[in-house]
Amino acid sequence: MASAIFCIVPILFSLLLLPCEAHVIIHPFEYIYQLGDSLADTGNLICQSATTGKTPAAAHLPYGESFRGGPTGRCSNGLLIIDFVAIALSLPLLNPYLDSNATFDHGANFAVAGSTALDYTFFTTKGVYNPSTNISLGDQLNWFKSHLNTICLTPAECKEVLSKALVFVGEIGGNDVNHPLIQGKSIQEIYTYLPYTIEAITNAIRVSFYMIIIKEVIHLGAVNIVVPGNVPIGCLPVGLTVVSGGNETAYDDMGCSKELNELALVQNNYLQESLSLLRQEFSHADIIYADYYTAYKTILYGAADFGFDEKSLLKSCCGIGGLYNYDHNRECGSRGVPVCRNPTQYISWDGIHLTQEAYRHITEILLPDILPGIRYI
Repeated sequence: MASAIFCIVPILFSLLLLPCEAHVIIHPFEYIYQLGDSLADTGNLICQSATTGKTPAAAHLPYGESFRGGPTGRCSNGLLIIDFVAIALSLPLLNPYLDSNATFDHGANFAVAGSTALDYTFFTTKGVYNPSTNISLGDQLNWFKSHLNTICLTPAECKEVLSKALVFVGEIGGNDVNHPLIQGKSIQEIYTYLPYTIEAITNAIRVSFYMIIIKEVIHLGAVNIVVPGNVPIGCLPVGLTVVSGGNETAYDDMGCSKELNELALVQNNYLQESLSLLRQEFSHADIIYADYYTAYKTILYGAADFGFDEKSLLKSCCGIGGLYNYDHNRECGSRGVPVCRNPTQYISWDGIHLTQEAYRHITEILLPDILPGIRYI
């Protein structure tokens, strides 16, 4: 099938992908592992589609138009945050785990676009369906376990690998909010999902410690974990389109939905409280919260300094219709849906995901927190 072709696109890039003023980080990490959703998927949904027969939009242009080699399944015009982290660490970009032809010498990407933190059965009982995949965070953890069993023959070997690994658990949980929201669930109902969502994420971290990595990951040396929070969904074209029509007091000074951003903040606060408990339980582990929310807001409020068009901050680069250039029934990649001429001036790529330029700036803001004590050259 045509979708399978994209699973073998090589993704090893040189540091020339970074702008000339960027810094390369010297750090002892030799491996990166990523669990998450479409903010981090580098091709797993495309590979999964080879068995389902439903090829995702990210398998085709204009997705990947700024990426050397074309579309790979990344839900953007180019690179993602995890890609820029890998480049900063002088490591190759992560191959999707479901690509049977890929190599995983320096880590693997288990993220799947559309994934939720909670199992899909939770949402089916709520009358919410997942249009993309039935893969949840728990499934990705099982993949992680299977992968580690292929590279660790002894506990000592696993300790050696994991002591040099940076593990991203998320961002995930955004779709636990987005899917119900788009399908007409009230914000009040979605609030009732949040404790379950955060429990799934924090439990996943525990499971990845005890069950996935031969049930003894802490003792084996995996101590570098990054857990990102949700972005301000009230600033995304998809969210703004869903709640459009409210009075002026419903929006902040940038035009973002106060109600949706409050939902994201509550979700993030739940997550941070849970991470605090985990740090007490595993005091020798470095569990870092990556504040995607604040980083996004930083580039939004400093848009001109970052090179973004201040008239298009809440609009999709690839999209059509309405105040925010977004129509859920005519999404990016659909016939007749236009693409902006200069994606580097836009924060939003398709109304849900961000442009390569936005991801680059978010990474630059977060790297000092993700990699404390780094040395630049």
